[in-house]
Amino acid sequence: MAPTALYPLKFDPIYQYRIWGGRRLSNLLLKPLPPDDPIGEAWILSDRDDHPSKVSNGNLQGQTINQLIENSSAELLGKLAGKFKRFPLLLKFLDCQKVLSVQVHPADQLKKYIPKGENGKTEAWVVLQTGKDALIYAGLKPGTTKELIRTDLDAHTVGDDLASFKPTVGDAVLIKAGTVHTLNDVVVFEVQENSDVTYRLYDWDRVDEKTGQPRDLQVEEALACIDFSKTDIKPSIPIKIDEGIDKGHALCEKLLSDEHFKVWRLTSELPFMVGKMATCRILVNIEGDGEIEYNDELYPFKKGEVMLLPASVGSCPFVPKGKVVLLEVALPEG
Repeated sequence: MAPTALYPLKFDPIYQYRIWGGRRLSNLLLKPLPPDDPIGEAWILSDRDDHPSKVSNGNLQGQTINQLIENSSAELLGKLAGKFKRFPLLLKFLDCQKVLSVQVHPADQLKKYIPKGENGKTEAWVVLQTGKDALIYAGLKPGTTKELIRTDLDAHTVGDDLASFKPTVGDAVLIKAGTVHTLNDVVVFEVQENSDVTYRLYDWDRVDEKTGQPRDLQVEEALACIDFSKTDIKPSIPIKIDEGIDKGHALCEKLLSDEHFKVWRLTSELPFMVGKMATCRILVNIEGDGEIEYNDELYPFKKGEVMLLPASVGSCPFVPKGKVVLLEVALPEG
């Protein structure tokens, strides 16, 4: 039997309990949140064994993204086919109602601190909502040393060693592997390398209400993975793209550019093009409603949804219903 041709693919979010989470993702996503628990994360595109995203529309409904890579790699990934055993990015929405742990992720080259089958973790955020206590901690204060951090761990004052800023909606922040970081009272979109390796340095001396115990720390591993040159990280400056990208009527801004991913923000009330010919791209709708046109079919695309455009789909028209804001994400180019 011939394989099913690929088309614009949608996925349901996978909700995750977190002690620092809240209920604000209900304002962003269509799928109801589980009752009662604080929900900190919605994994909207995940090729993880424990939480695999499954297609929610069309003839391929129910298939995981890993099955698509195994069965239709060339159609899905184009020139990147065969390069990845699993999808290289993990996409999430985070509701950081309370402050996250102070943490760090290893760089790809720190093999000693990366479990088998994993890789390092560079990530980035786009701020979608801020609360009255919103704060982003990104990098250390200049001059901070490993010895100072050890002293402040004993004094429970590690927060004093972190650089921070008050975020505004629309800020885009690149957190390269090795950067100490945390978030408080914000809702963000997150794109990252497909990795789940996190080392907690400090957790603000709190107790998990579900277990009655503090969460585990990995102080020595965290200290070994810190890049002490990553200090005082600020939001990226959006770059308006006027040439070299066919987006028609949309305001196109490059928000983030890294070897692991690129992110553009597309804003328009009029039809425009999304995706790139013969290239796999990911779309995330952060405001508004509209439809993607492909092969004489319409694919509704609402706020909070993610859509994967396989390489075989390429570039497509997007028709907004009023103002829309989309994020378009590119995979590593290899």
